[in-house]
Amino acid sequence: MRPTIIDSMLNFDRDTRRQSLNLVAIAAAFVTNILANIKPLDGLTIAEISDQYFAAVPIVPAGYAFSIWGLIYLGLIALAIYQALPSQKQKPHARKLGYALAWSSVAQILWVIAFQYQRFVLSLGLIALVLLPLVLLYQRFASGPKPLPKKVKWFMQMPVSLYCAWITVATIVNGACVLDYLGWQGWGLGVAFWTVSLLIVGILLAIAVTMKHRDVVYGGVFVWAWVAIAVKNWSQGIIPLVAIAAALGLAGLCGVILWFPQRLSIYPTSQK
Repeated sequence: MRPTIIDSMLNFDRDTRRQSLNLVAIAAAFVTNILANIKPLDGLTIAEISDQYFAAVPIVPAGYAFSIWGLIYLGLIALAIYQALPSQKQKPHARKLGYALAWSSVAQILWVIAFQYQRFVLSLGLIALVLLPLVLLYQRFASGPKPLPKKVKWFMQMPVSLYCAWITVATIVNGACVLDYLGWQGWGLGVAFWTVSLLIVGILLAIAVTMKHRDVVYGGVFVWAWVAIAVKNWSQGIIPLVAIAAALGLAGLCGVILWFPQRLSIYPTSQK
């Protein structure tokens, strides 16, 4: 009797199972995000829901900022394919991925569903579940042996940095949106105060990660997001000033790291 598909799956070794699940989960998340924009579950796209409920929340970036998802999924698809290659099956860097991206992708799918059905409080919990495995995976690459092979840097570490940074930004934004949705009054301190506070806390986090790991991809995502926040709030007094100043400072740090890569980067590129 010929083995069934289920038999074949049960006979997968650990490496093949990891490769397959990561590939399928990333592909499923990609398709879910596309469908959320062309055939939304509850009739409204994520952008339309955001405009309807959260247009007045200052920390939400200008709409163009979300085009970064194209670059994120380009990187994730490249990562998914690269780690699934037979040549990568038993490589230490591929094994380092574990199931983190699979779990994160599943949580991302659930987040899309929750947000489209306007379950905003639930969506905050789900985006935290997207972020947590990404942070753990980011730390695995950051704490591993250096230098990274060039292909590992481009097809694994950089997509993870890009995705982790943007989901960190998205978690901050999602949290602010949920507080606005719940009618939180900010203890009377005003929207501008809390927006500026979030901008400062967020950029300090980005500076800390960028300096510690010399990761210009991570820092660049925050520069992109903070400039988009400034653009959206251009006539809102102090908010765009703080956002632009923070973005320029972080951009300068990234520039220094790029200018002195061998001296400053803990992610030097090998020639392999």
